[in-house]
Amino acid sequence: MSHPLLIKNGRVLDPASGTDTLRDIAALDGVLVSPNALRGLSGVEEFDATGLVVCPGLIDLHVHLREPGRPDKETIETGSRAAAAGGFTTILAMPNTIPVTDSASTVAWIRQRAQEKACVHVLVCGCLSQGQKGEVLAPFASLKKAGVVALSDDGRCIQSAELMRRAFEHAHMVGLPILDHCQDESLTADGVMNEGYWSTVLGLHGWPAIAEEIMISRNAMLADLTRHRVHCQHVTTAGGARILREARSRGVPISGEICPHHIALTDAGLEGYDTNFKMNPPLRTQADADALVEAFREGVIDILASDHAPHCDFEKEVEFQEAPFGILGLETEAGLFLEHLHHRHGIPLMDIVRALTMNPAKLLQIPKGTLAEGAEADITVLDTETPWTVDKHQSASKSRNTPFHGQTLRGRAVATFVSGRKVWDLAGFYGE
Repeated sequence: MSHPLLIKNGRVLDPASGTDTLRDIAALDGVLVSPNALRGLSGVEEFDATGLVVCPGLIDLHVHLREPGRPDKETIETGSRAAAAGGFTTILAMPNTIPVTDSASTVAWIRQRAQEKACVHVLVCGCLSQGQKGEVLAPFASLKKAGVVALSDDGRCIQSAELMRRAFEHAHMVGLPILDHCQDESLTADGVMNEGYWSTVLGLHGWPAIAEEIMISRNAMLADLTRHRVHCQHVTTAGGARILREARSRGVPISGEICPHHIALTDAGLEGYDTNFKMNPPLRTQADADALVEAFREGVIDILASDHAPHCDFEKEVEFQEAPFGILGLETEAGLFLEHLHHRHGIPLMDIVRALTMNPAKLLQIPKGTLAEGAEADITVLDTETPWTVDKHQSASKSRNTPFHGQTLRGRAVATFVSGRKVWDLAGFYGE
């Protein structure tokens, strides 16, 4: 049981209610209450948030925890600690584990492990297809009964339009959103970076933008046909943003997310063949990055996520062509979005917080992303101004694969409260 909690003097940003004001936030027995409810109580834990932003606990709906199967890369325990250190109180675990999350038994194992080991809320995403092979649909109804909140073959993409149509129809029947990794594999073959100038100069196999855009187009048409919600993961191209803009203007139930590396980095960063810059989908051009920022500014893309993908050092210490795709994301995510969306492009804090709280909660249909009284007391405190330097050696993750080591960012999370209990602040972890 957590102590009564009072967070004082903070700038409270709550997109769910449109709140942007200086006031106190209180929690009792893990639930948000009026500060008046704490009067006369003993043992109240106080946190002074003067000069800081207090918002609903951040939600990341695109996280790879690597467990079961690869605990040498990450575990539910270490991944949840990385989440807390990044300001995230709720994360959605992707299903490309070993075994993949295509059965109720695997879902049950992950949920039990999270209950025992995680310091934040861990939600489970189930597979779209059995074995993530794109041949036969996974058992959606039993997966939902087991507790999944969404469906995805992340890391893979169902290539058959017919099977994907059935996935939309069946997901609609059970009421689960589809999160799709958009990739036409016939166009990417053995591509390892964006197809363009730099792939030619570096002599690396190219991964064309159209491979992503074709599948975003397909998803938009299937969402229009079935009226079922689909969310396009890690959108990276100007063309993809354009397709989403057109579809959403017609009321098609489709959305997209941006990951921080796709606006903070470009394919030019691969000049030194550093495998920490190798990710799926790949880094694109500056024009693509600029188009993504504008799409976010317009609200065309309205969810932010990390695609946290830890790998062991030895896996990345190989030739570029052979290295696995993916980088760490949870601990640098808030800082990168504050730096590249708010400070550099003037996008309001409210829009950024909304895309990290209310909007993912709405997509996943979970009662989170709000500071309303009666809601669970998941709270993140942000310092939006103070510069800090990324140090991969201080990461709470098991892995160290980040291209941002040594970079200075302006803004980060400074405290994370889960169910009214402080689990992390800049001094370290609590309650362990």
